Amino acid sequence: MTETEPSHDPLPLSERVASIDFAHPSERVAAQILDFYGLRWEYEPTRFPIEWDGEGTVIAWFAPDFYLPDFDLYIELTTMSQKLVTKKNRKVRRLRELYPDVNIKIFYQKDFRKLLFKYGIPVAERDHRDGGGLAAADAEEPR
Repeated sequence: MTETEPSHDPLPLSERVASIDFAHPSERVAAQILDFYGLRWEYEPTRFPIEWDGEGTVIAWFAPDFYLPDFDLYIELTTMSQKLVTKKNRKVRRLRELYPDVNIKIFYQKDFRKLLFKYGIPVAERDHRDGGGLAAADAEEPR
């Protein structure tokens, strides 16, 4: 599938977005979209313990990608192929079991692709060794 390059940067890169070392390029684009709409957001502000060993020590955590304080909503973004998101779905399901009052929404590859299309941002498939999934074609690679 060939996408055309936009003639201009469809989403401005705020100083705040530029200063964050996102785990995946798709998260940077998501932050730009949130900024574009003037939505307040925090990047990975909360780590929820989701698994403990027999002695009560936390052995697994889950940190959703974004928190939107005005909506009391966590957002988890996954741009991996649908068949590879089982582990992430399990974490979200576990979070919901343990913290039923936490409001979380997961955005899948198809959701992210629709957002990129809406903003005229070309889609790039990322190689598995680079973390896989989708990114904006002009997105920086993680540092």
